[in-house]
Amino acid sequence: MNDIAILKEALPYLRKFKGSLFVIKFGGEAMRTREALELLAEDIAFIHGVGISVVLVHGGGVQVTELEKKLGVKSRFVAGRRVTDEGSLGVLKMILGGTLNLELVSVMKQFGAKAVGISGVSGGLLEAVKRPPKKVTGSDEIVDFGHVGDITNVDVTVIHSLLRDGFLPIVSPLAADANGNVLNVNADVAAARIASALKASKLLLMSDTPGVMEDVKDRTTLIGQLNSTQAQAAIKQGIISGGMIPKVEESLGAIKAGVKQVHILSATEPHTLLLEVFTESGCGTMIVE
Repeated sequence: MNDIAILKEALPYLRKFKGSLFVIKFGGEAMRTREALELLAEDIAFIHGVGISVVLVHGGGVQVTELEKKLGVKSRFVAGRRVTDEGSLGVLKMILGGTLNLELVSVMKQFGAKAVGISGVSGGLLEAVKRPPKKVTGSDEIVDFGHVGDITNVDVTVIHSLLRDGFLPIVSPLAADANGNVLNVNADVAAARIASALKASKLLLMSDTPGVMEDVKDRTTLIGQLNSTQAQAAIKQGIISGGMIPKVEESLGAIKAGVKQVHILSATEPHTLLLEVFTESGCGTMIVE
């Protein structure tokens, strides 16, 4: 497709979404190299620059694990979930609340977007309670996840204030309980709950997978669109399994709460964000009511 054809295809979507609000989440896999981060940041800055308000929520599990190794902090995972002891919590604060958040603010500035880095603790954005010891799928033991929290309340006042003044908020997935204790919360969950509270037009969950696939080893089986009923059926049938289940369940919760569309797409391939939002064919999985 030539440049003119691309512009013609994108124009109706640019008009449609001007003035809308998108919440975009991506994890540490999108920030492994500066080059990859710049490609993604450039696309986000473009979306922001055409009159769409954007809130970013970022993870950083890859970078947290790397720093833990350097510092001699032992990582522990149960069924793919991080156990956050005192040592891990300190590293999470350094990476999520510090290094990565600051790097994202700086790279957005490089592409002309006025970004402000905050955490879920800022302004009481995310309140959580410490997760009680529990069994998890894939393990028979009762697991105490340590300083891991389940979100109980979302107050988007601070985000509204930033958006009103034209800023692009970048949120790290740290929360606090009623006593001010910092807790690690899942970034997908944080993004979905923030999108729900904001009644966002779109929630875009970007990860290392291109979307929901009938066969996770075969990209040609990517499912372009699912409604809520189809998504729930796919979970029951085992088509959606493993780590994709909580991602889709949070997506369905966001749809139920008033988010118009949720997209699951790759964060590691160039320009997937623009292709998914501004073209008819898209490139990920869109979940609708």
